[in-house]
Amino acid sequence: MPSRYSDDVLAARRARRDAKPPQVAAERGLLAEHRVTGFAGEIVQVDAAAVTLRDMRGKERHFPMRDGAFRVRGRTVTLVRPAPAPTNAARSFTASGSVASTRSRPRVARASRIYVEGIHDAELLEKVWGDDLRDAGVVVEPLGGIDDLAGAVRAFGPGPERRLGVLVDHLLPGTKEQRIVDTVRHPQVLITGHPYVDVWQGVRPRTVGITAWPTVPRGRPWKQGICDALGVDEPPAFWRRLLRSVDSYADLEQPLIGAVERLLDFVAPPEH
Repeated sequence: MPSRYSDDVLAARRARRDAKPPQVAAERGLLAEHRVTGFAGEIVQVDAAAVTLRDMRGKERHFPMRDGAFRVRGRTVTLVRPAPAPTNAARSFTASGSVASTRSRPRVARASRIYVEGIHDAELLEKVWGDDLRDAGVVVEPLGGIDDLAGAVRAFGPGPERRLGVLVDHLLPGTKEQRIVDTVRHPQVLITGHPYVDVWQGVRPRTVGITAWPTVPRGRPWKQGICDALGVDEPPAFWRRLLRSVDSYADLEQPLIGAVERLLDFVAPPEH
């Protein structure tokens, strides 16, 4: 005679089998995997009953939106057509997770600035923190490297009403970057950094459908090495694809988020 424990186990299994997968809106840019074929990529088109996925190599495939046919962030889901966007509802939150400003006119730019190493850093900050930067009146400028960081700081001329924040890649003890940063000392300058070789690594790998960023041998150009290891486009094209995959701060690693948030609070202190 079966025990009540085996009955409970069988009932739990039946419940799991019969449970319907959750519905997820098939928004453009969302990464999804078709469970039967294993084809994975970002959603680039949605029609009445199907979606088109584009993988990292640019290949596109069209799949019906059947119940439980896809996997998103490791969960089996049913993709459904997105609800129509409201025509007159104001956005509540920015991509960085901040409460969206109700200011009707843009703020005049402050004298304070945030410097970043390159154009990719600047583009990523604009993608995630653009609304916050405009609301605070803060401009982000790429330096093209930090080899002469001390000279760039002197040229900026920081002061009480002219604060400078600097975001540095690969800022770890004992690195060249740390030695350069140590040459700058000023009460109106804050330098923060993240541990990644390049800001690319600050994007969570799952955002582009991989489990981890490949390891690139020392001495080899890092971005080209990443592209070669993944078998994808040249760095400029892959960066555009990577940037498109980022929707919000949730797609970034915490050390990068924290470094940028500290700079924003420094150059544009929250108003009370």
